[in-house]
Amino acid sequence: MIRRSAILGVVGCLIAAMSVAFTQSSATADAPNFVNGNGLTVVSSTFDGSRTYHLVVSTAQLSKPVRVNVMVPSDYSTTSLRYPTLYLFHGTSGGADDWLTSGNVASATAGLPLIVVMPDAGYNSNGGSWFTNWVDQKTALGVANWETFHINQLVPWIDANLRTIANRSGRAIAGLSQGGFGSFSYAARHPDLFSDAASFSGAPDIASNPVAQGGAELIIGATATALDGVEPNAMFGDPILRRINWLGHNPATLVTNLAHTELDLWTGNGIPGPLDTPGVGVLPDAGIESIVHASAHFFASAATQAHVPYYLDDYGPGTHTWPYWARDLVQYLPKLMAHFAHPGPAPTSISYRSVDKTWTQWGWTVSNNRVAGQAWSALSSASTAGFVLTDTNAATVATPPNYTPGAHYVITAVGGTTAHTVTASPSGTITLIVHPALLHTSVTVSIAAA
Repeated sequence: MIRRSAILGVVGCLIAAMSVAFTQSSATADAPNFVNGNGLTVVSSTFDGSRTYHLVVSTAQLSKPVRVNVMVPSDYSTTSLRYPTLYLFHGTSGGADDWLTSGNVASATAGLPLIVVMPDAGYNSNGGSWFTNWVDQKTALGVANWETFHINQLVPWIDANLRTIANRSGRAIAGLSQGGFGSFSYAARHPDLFSDAASFSGAPDIASNPVAQGGAELIIGATATALDGVEPNAMFGDPILRRINWLGHNPATLVTNLAHTELDLWTGNGIPGPLDTPGVGVLPDAGIESIVHASAHFFASAATQAHVPYYLDDYGPGTHTWPYWARDLVQYLPKLMAHFAHPGPAPTSISYRSVDKTWTQWGWTVSNNRVAGQAWSALSSASTAGFVLTDTNAATVATPPNYTPGAHYVITAVGGTTAHTVTASPSGTITLIVHPALLHTSVTVSIAAA
């Protein structure tokens, strides 16, 4: 459903933001001291004298060092508070400095108790990574595991080096254009990491709607060949032979994974608007915005059909240019800070689907027993009482540590494994091998105390 209620007044929201019940840290107030860890090596670190640390880091997951800009609250070094974090991404032909030089992020976040992390998502303003571990790791750009870098390395490294609220209730992700796709794709593939996601002129559907798929194939292929200097299918693979990989990274396909995530989208329609300069050619920027405008609406339709709530600001005339993205950020921040101030409760039941052979979300781990390739697997209605596994192969399912260590539990399965008794591990988890019965793809598993 589209939530079109008026955005909270700026003054009221800033008051709410300042009243966020930030967790006090036992550490004393100090300036950040960025050290190696989580697979990242600090190549260089400089401070601008105000709020921003300009870092260069290297990792075995990428072929070259990349930049990470970290903006802290003005009182960071004089308090012992923990702060929420916004991961903020640039677009195609951009880089980590873009929001600083063109997006007015410093003035937009002035006075807010918020850490902003702005990393590279490509090299030297090239075509970008499209926020995935590339299918082709043997291009001229070499190893390219961007999702692993951003999600598995950068997020925990930031939490280890800064006084963050190191859980999903204190973590958000946003981006413009290609970065808008990335923010929604990462949020959909890792919903247990981010409580809030925003897309500014992004493309949150690249594969489910046929029109979106056709446009995405052309744009992604063009950025790969013309800007990255690699073959057109390097990122996601052939759109026909590897279609499942495209779908497995597509926010509109994964929309049900976002049921517990605050979703905000901004888009113009490509017609020159009030922030465009009269007399200046806008044809390319108008065309790109009209394409992402359609993509945003395709995502909205998928979310509406799946009963996943979202906020869409289709502001009408406006092109694919910085004045609109800077305005989007200003409009987004009060909503974000209000959400950080009053986070929703953790879900009592979760659902998640993926094409990955092994995945971990919300404390649940599913390891598919298929030999090779990608295929859909899903958990739904997963809670302490059990779950539904949808898969064509046997899979090993490990629960979160929700059970009494050493206690016995009766497992009953409908559509698969027969009833048996298991013992919770010393950490309170239960691990099961679930076998779908012949002609079944879904197995309903119940867990009850013996």
